[in-house]
Order: sequence, then structure tokens, then C-alpha cells
Amino acid sequence: MASTADFRNGLVLNYNNELHVITEFQHVKPGKGPAFVRTKMRNIKTGRTIDNTFNAGVKVETARVEQRPHQFLYKDDYGYNFMDNSTFEQVVLPEAMVPFADIMKEGQEVTILMHAETEQPLTAELPTTVDLVVTYTEPGLRGDTATNTLKPATVETGARIQVPLFIDVDTKIRIKTSDYSYVERVK
Repeated sequence: MASTADFRNGLVLNYNNELHVITEFQHVKPGKGPAFVRTKMRNIKTGRTIDNTFNAGVKVETARVEQRPHQFLYKDDYGYNFMDNSTFEQVVLPEAMVPFADIMKEGQEVTILMHAETEQPLTAELPTTVDLVVTYTEPGLRGDTATNTLKPATVETGARIQVPLFIDVDTKIRIKTSDYSYVERVK
């Protein structure tokens, strides 16, 4: 059991008999009335995000999960195949359990959350940023840099993201995995 003071991003709760991971939280202390915690939680099984408000100090049931490093091998008809880096065992996860799979390339290091009591894989998490090569983008117009203008680009995994005008084809860029946003050029 944990209280709302223990909330942090990545904490897994057993909420309504389903596992949810906290993606955002905010402690709110209004001028009038009791304090509360506003959260955004993602259902691990379905991937749906819900908003919920907990009263401050309320006890919630947490699930014991372990983060294990894996390597993405390939995708087939059954799902995404990963290999445990320490035991070399392979795990297959369906597409619903792999968010942001379209920016994941073969050989990518990921973290798989495993339910500690049942040894059941829950979800795969990419690192906070990934480095990918731009395969297609329209050329930017010269002199159109007065504002932070973005243009669409396709990266090597096939995902489409928005990049600044100065990015060209075959440029290696860093992408933030949480919202597909451009971070910087990689040398």
C-alpha cells in the first residue's frame, strides 16, 4: 500500500482491479477545501489513458513490478519479439503492449515491465529519446526562419514526425519518445 505522497511517474497501481501506470500527477492545495492529487493513468492492458483525482493521504494498492532490459529483435504475425539481455530468453508482446512501436528499430534497447508475482510481461518502454535517420522530407524554403516553423519528415522506421526547416534527408536526429517531438541533430 502507498499513499498519495508516494506518487511518482512510472508508479504502477492496482486500480479498479486493473493495472495502471501513472504518467502525470499534480498535488493541488486549493485555498478552500482539502488538498487532492490530480493524475493521468494509462491502463497497461488496453493502453487507454484516464484522468482521476485522489484525496490527499488516501491509501492505494500498488503492484510490484520489475524493469528488465531487453533488446528488440523483430516483428512478426504474433507481435514484437524481444530478447532478455541476461538470460537470452525471448518474449513476444502484442502490439497493444508496445506503445510508440513505430519509432523502434531492430536492435533497440527497451525496458520491459514484468509483474513480479506472476512473471507476466506488462508493457515495453522505450528510452526517453531515440536517434533515427531522416529518410524523406521536403526541402525547406530559404529565409523562412522568422518563426519556429516545422515540416513533416519520415524517419528510417517509417514514422512521420515534425522537424525544423533546416533538417535534410540523411540527417540523424534525436526524437523524444513521449510525444514524437524533435529534440536536436545528432553528430
